[in-house]
Order: sequence, then C-alpha cells, then structure tokens
Amino acid sequence: MTLGNNLFETFERSAFRLETRQIYNIPEEMEMVQHFLRGEPCDDEEYSRDWLDLIKVNITAGKTMQRAKLVRRPFTDYTRWLMTVGVPENIEAGEDYRIVDVTDRKLDLPDLDFWLFDESLVLLLHFNDDDTFREREILDNPPNLEQYLTWRDHALEHSVPFGEYRD
Repeated sequence: MTLGNNLFETFERSAFRLETRQIYNIPEEMEMVQHFLRGEPCDDEEYSRDWLDLIKVNITAGKTMQRAKLVRRPFTDYTRWLMTVGVPENIEAGEDYRIVDVTDRKLDLPDLDFWLFDESLVLLLHFNDDDTFREREILDNPPNLEQYLTWRDHALEHSVPFGEYRD
C-alpha cells in the first residue's frame, strides 16, 4: 500500500491519520467484509502484509504511527469488520490506534480524511459519494497547517485507545 510518493517510507518522526468515514468501499476489503459477515475466515494476510511490515519498520526505526478513527453507533458492517480484523493487526504491528466515538456528541472535527506527516506535510484523501477512493492531494507546508495540527490534537484529546474502547 503506497500512498503519496512513498511518504510512509520517507517520513522522519511521525505519521498521524484522521479517519472519519464509516465505510471505505475498497474492492479487496469489501470481499473480506462479506466473508466476515458470513462467518467465514477472512484471509487478508497477503492484502495487508506490506502495510503491516511498513508499520513495523517505522516503529522499529523510532517513528510513531498514530490513527484516530471516528465511529458512530450502530456500527456499519465495514466498521465491525475493521474493529474485529483490521485494527488488531495494525496494533500488533505497532500502530497507536485510537477511537473517537461521535455517536452522542458533536466535535469540532472535519468530515475529511488526512494523514499528517512530521507535523508539516498533509496528505488529503478524497472520496466519492459511494465511498470509493477518488484521489489524494499532497499539501507540503500548507498555509493552514495549524488547523490540521488542531484537528489532530482535538481528535486525540477525545479519543481512547482501541483496546480500552473495545473492552
């Protein structure tokens, strides 16, 4: 999984993701979601291996990878699959995966997915109305960088570690 000119291989200190959507319509994942819903094994090892290896390499190098996932109850099938299969794998690889439950509260966070690298570069992820990925947009030293830093801090302030949320 390579996004944005290998940014996941070249960042120096930190990578943070704000993940706001309740469904990501990614064909490879949707097939795994269907297996999950039917109670069948979800063999996603080959699909996720490169991503999990990349997390491990970055964590071993002393970098941080952090994610704040906004969730709303009742969970979508996609979110249920993600929290059962995908998130535990990311955590095991070393990612700090946090949950922000926005079911009963309104937070000052955008309806926008992005990665923030080294507190200076933003990778915006744009999606279509059907939840399919449309394009990425790299903002190197954006003039509104403080807004992204504020959104990151606000999301983290209102989040709990995945394991604590799941329990």
